[in-house]
Amino acid sequence: MARVTHSDVRRAVEQARTMVVKVGSSSLTQSSGHLDVDKLDALVCAIAHASLMGARIVLVSSGAIAAGFGMLGFAGRPSDVATQQATASVGQGLLMAHYESAFARFGIRVGQILITAEDTVRAVQYRNARRTLDRLLDLGVVPVVNENDALASNEIRFGDNDRLSALVANMVRADALVLLTDVDALYSAPPERPDSRRIGYVPNVVATLNNVEVAGSTSGVGTGGMVTKLEAARIAAVSGIPTVLTSAANAGPALMGDVVGTAFAPVKHRGSSRRLWIEFAAAPRGTLVADRGAASAVRGGRASLLAAGVREVRGEFSAGDPLWIDDDGGRHLARGLAGFDSEEISQMLGRTTAQLKKEFGAQYAHPLVHRDNLVLV
Repeated sequence: MARVTHSDVRRAVEQARTMVVKVGSSSLTQSSGHLDVDKLDALVCAIAHASLMGARIVLVSSGAIAAGFGMLGFAGRPSDVATQQATASVGQGLLMAHYESAFARFGIRVGQILITAEDTVRAVQYRNARRTLDRLLDLGVVPVVNENDALASNEIRFGDNDRLSALVANMVRADALVLLTDVDALYSAPPERPDSRRIGYVPNVVATLNNVEVAGSTSGVGTGGMVTKLEAARIAAVSGIPTVLTSAANAGPALMGDVVGTAFAPVKHRGSSRRLWIEFAAAPRGTLVADRGAASAVRGGRASLLAAGVREVRGEFSAGDPLWIDDDGGRHLARGLAGFDSEEISQMLGRTTAQLKKEFGAQYAHPLVHRDNLVLV
């Protein structure tokens, strides 16, 4: 694609018709863990201003667990999954009540969308989520999206809302992604270091990932950190979406295209949002090992993976789960969605389509991973 300049990215944000804004827990809460209503109101004011000027905005908001553990009297974020889920169910209601009240002052309605990786990696649920978001935006509603922490398990989840925001951005075919956090920009090293340098523009985030020293979250409130924000910027960049990273205090100027924070240029033209979900949405649950011929066909880019070309199945997974496709040397070739359960696949290995139909029935005469559900890595 043609070279994208810093000015191009800022202009794209300023002119964005559809935009995804992500805010983290630490930007919405006090150090004690309680929801900070003043911070939330300031954020809503900035988003409402852009919305009233014609932008369609999806807000991806963390804060449910943080709001809940403060309300329930915990000293900090719970560490066990069951308590986190219970805390999220309490905090999500509190969070949405404040958003509804704050946006209502501007005459703007909000709608809640709770998503899990398992819901959206499958084609039917993906289409449903996309259709709902599109309709909410058409109706002038600001969707407030969060991972469904009350139901999501550690085994299959986005893990942080930074990744989720980038995936939602390509789901709604957003023109820009704005990541709001508790630091004003990306730095070459942790900002407290004397040799740290502020980075205002990143033309290629894929290359920058190797040249910036960053750390995870240390707030005790959120789950992310600069690592996850750079990963979100990378997902957006390969989705063809320009991104701005800055502090929540700079939300207003960032949404207007002002030169605040760090701007990330897209590195590819916009591709298939469905395939990007397969590539990034959820961790693979198992592996299919392809023989030499099948591996070569998969590398070609438009071939389905057939049972006749698979030597081994590893792990336990269900039909529709994401999985790796490896060559016999253990190298990852692709990610895909399983067409059958792992127990079924183990009985299908090495058989041709005709043999599968004869031995097991016509419902088994299909690829283990269809080419429409396969993404090369």
